[in-house]
Amino acid sequence: MTRLTGSALRVTVFIGENDTWHHKPLYSEIVHRAHTAGLAGASVFRGVEGFGASSLIHTSRLLSMSEDLPVAVVIVDTEERVRAFLPQLDELVAEGLVILDDCEVIRYVGRGDEPGAPAAKGRRRS
Repeated sequence: MTRLTGSALRVTVFIGENDTWHHKPLYSEIVHRAHTAGLAGASVFRGVEGFGASSLIHTSRLLSMSEDLPVAVVIVDTEERVRAFLPQLDELVAEGLVILDDCEVIRYVGRGDEPGAPAAKGRRRS
């Protein structure tokens, strides 16, 4: 079970949903690498409208032709672990924005980690 409380670092990666890495979605590659690196967690959020360095507005509105909506990948862990992961983001993100924020984790409990909760599939409780 991963425990994370107190001071942490959040990295947010803003990319387009059509960005790819070796023919698969870039956001998926980032999440899988974060998982392999043992980071506490990663989530992908799809935006409904936005623009970046290209100044082109991407939107999900019905009459729009845009399909390359903005995506944010958010990862939170200790500063040491997040900073150790940054070289992988340098390799993966050719176009986009990567930001770091100090944050404080108040509660981080996985499913089945609370007392009295059933154990998650594939994991034993001790």
